[in-house]
Amino acid sequence: MFARPWSYLLVAALTTWFGIGTRAVTPVADANDNRRAAGRKVADTMFVDLDIRMARWYPEGEGGDVVEGPVIGEVGRAPQVPAPLIRVRAGTVIMARITNALTDSAVTWRGLNRKPGFDTITLKPGETTMRRFVAGAPGTYVYGAQVGVVNWDVREREQTYGAFVVDSIGARTDDRIFVMNVWGDGSPEKYRNALAINGRGWPYTERITAQTGDTLRWRIVNGTIRVHPMHLHGFYFKMLAKADSSRATHIAKAKQPMLVTELMDPFTTMDMEWVAARSGNWLFHCHLAFHAVADTRYTPGVSDHDHHSADAAKHMAGLVMGISVTDRVRTVAARRVAPRTMRLHVQEGARRGKSERALGFVLQEGASPAADSVNIPGSPLILTRGQPTDITVINHLKESTAVHWHGIELESFSDGVAGWSGAAGKHAPAIAPGDSFVARLTLPRAGTFIYHTHLNDVVQLTSGLYGGIVVLEPGQRYNPARDHLFVVGWDGPDEPARLLVNGDSAPPPKLLARGVTHRLRFVFIGAVNGNTLTLSDSTGPVTWRAVARDGYEMPAAQRELLPAKFRGWAGQTWDFEFQTDRPGVYRLTFGNPAKPVWKGELVVR
Repeated sequence: MFARPWSYLLVAALTTWFGIGTRAVTPVADANDNRRAAGRKVADTMFVDLDIRMARWYPEGEGGDVVEGPVIGEVGRAPQVPAPLIRVRAGTVIMARITNALTDSAVTWRGLNRKPGFDTITLKPGETTMRRFVAGAPGTYVYGAQVGVVNWDVREREQTYGAFVVDSIGARTDDRIFVMNVWGDGSPEKYRNALAINGRGWPYTERITAQTGDTLRWRIVNGTIRVHPMHLHGFYFKMLAKADSSRATHIAKAKQPMLVTELMDPFTTMDMEWVAARSGNWLFHCHLAFHAVADTRYTPGVSDHDHHSADAAKHMAGLVMGISVTDRVRTVAARRVAPRTMRLHVQEGARRGKSERALGFVLQEGASPAADSVNIPGSPLILTRGQPTDITVINHLKESTAVHWHGIELESFSDGVAGWSGAAGKHAPAIAPGDSFVARLTLPRAGTFIYHTHLNDVVQLTSGLYGGIVVLEPGQRYNPARDHLFVVGWDGPDEPARLLVNGDSAPPPKLLARGVTHRLRFVFIGAVNGNTLTLSDSTGPVTWRAVARDGYEMPAAQRELLPAKFRGWAGQTWDFEFQTDRPGVYRLTFGNPAKPVWKGELVVR
């Protein structure tokens, strides 16, 4: 049943008849766009013939550096990164022949089994086996292989993972599948990464095109041992399902959250859907700074200039995917009537903490601020839903910068990605030293959002170029006695991170009145890792009600009363309502409450 292509038979014949070996030529791995499923279907059975072999993978195109290592492929075809897509309808019988074509290492195959469930099988060098199983429950899963024993502290070998999709009977299959893979090697001081989405890293990742009004449904697969908070610029997406290698959870329609950033744990997947409502260029990327900046590039040659470049192909790399939306029908931009105007200064002051620099956004209120004044985090921006707002960003630094209005639904040109935001022929510039840029915000919804640098991210972000945005309903006034903003960032780029909350590592207690409802707004904009946040009294976590996420007000079905404990990650905002009649001291901690990396106190009186 496993028919081989004629080319494979020819190579086999030449090898047999003339003694011509094929091992000397290491094949080149194709970048797998996950548009074609592996295998051949006969009646109700899908026959899949996979092997793992040595290959040359070019994550940044064939002009870039090569990764040589084990890669999975269909027998008779080029190996692929990510691994070949397995996609069948529920109820399909899968007959998989899997071969370890390596000569020196055992291979453990993972996830080739009926769902729900997770199974592994280890093959010795040169060994082949057959696996027969029914596909099982619909969902997006991860499968792949691990070669030998991997010391994850010094290397990563996740180029051997791919997507395993089981479709419901009658379900549409016009979605797209995007798989993240990572290869890494070296010491902590000099570690080289190859990070890819569907086999390529930015700027060689696929450009997604759409027209206004299109609904795009994506399956995102984290085929790596790392976490990735995945962020969509300019739009909300609806999360439909989540899964791992074993089990899929389909979210009931009333419970499907609207998000701009979702954390993906190792070897998990996410089904998402979004509407391309506005034209222009946008991004979908990992919000861990080290996974999207120039230093992420695998091919040597990154210069200091690249970090500040106005060329998007230079100042970003890694887990970044570009999206270009064109107008289905030519439209004329609505006239902006009486926009509110604000001036935001980008400044540097005296060093104040672990970070070697102190950078900050300072909102002008009256006269221009002193040249060395710095706010960390940046001045909170209190805005009003529906009021057009033009913010002039003035750069007083000696280097270029850019500002991304994270979570805000806005025009592309103002989105803040130098050399990319906007459209062909008119891309947003980097804000050069001494120059300025006007960001035009439309603010269609009230909520909690973020503004932060989007250039030289690791240095500028961990030096203080971030802040919180609170958008209020028309007529509403910000009341700091009941509305509390907590902006969580890093003090310097080194790990383990020194957390700052509202710019302080050891803040004074915050007073809360008892018997009234307080809104606690959390903004997470650290460079990399997140932390578990807990609000507790002497007996353990108290309860609060989740009311918004990423600036999107939750419908009633999602407003649950929950234990006050959750994970917050870079690029997320969370809003909770907290009310208590019991006076006392409540502890707000990040990390293990018994040994937190940051702690503060809320004193209820």
